[in-house]
Amino acid sequence: MITCFSYTKFNVNVISLVFSIAIIFLISIILRPFNKFTLNAGVQGYYNSSNDEINISNKEIENTKEVIDSNVWQLEIPKINLKANIAEGTTNEVLNNFIGHFTETPKSNGNIGLAAHNRGYQVNYFEKIKELELGDEIFYTYEEIKKKYVITLKSIIKDTDWNNLQNTEDNKITLITCVENMPEYRRCIQGIEVTN
Repeated sequence: MITCFSYTKFNVNVISLVFSIAIIFLISIILRPFNKFTLNAGVQGYYNSSNDEINISNKEIENTKEVIDSNVWQLEIPKINLKANIAEGTTNEVLNNFIGHFTETPKSNGNIGLAAHNRGYQVNYFEKIKELELGDEIFYTYEEIKKKYVITLKSIIKDTDWNNLQNTEDNKITLITCVENMPEYRRCIQGIEVTN
């Protein structure tokens, strides 16, 4: 007499359980070499087995910083101790956290236009730009490009005057902010790129 193996609910559950255990076992064997590494480079307590592993971990952290630093978008003006990140746009959301980039202007060559608050907000990056003089230096970093500009223009313009933000063949940078107690005017600082 031939007995047939029937797939009852119990048999299917047992087969599923055995199959799941086998898969978990195989995955743990495959992933075992990766268990001693961590994605969070800040957790160095894991590397207790030797100083060499800690040094390798520190090198990996430094290399990560270099990669992050190569994508920085930043403005630096040493005379007024300004170093701040730039973000796209000039909305209040952007200007409350960053220096804003006028989207109509280029980011690397031509006339780069930037804006920021100068008083009355949590972040007032252009608070001291009125102290700048002709000849002062401005440093602009976009991705892996760092440029140096020298200030050639300081002026007060109407809030409707966009001439200083027009694109130019020369590489320039234009900083725009409000003028205290004069809401219809803007302070404009402009520099031209210099090469060493």
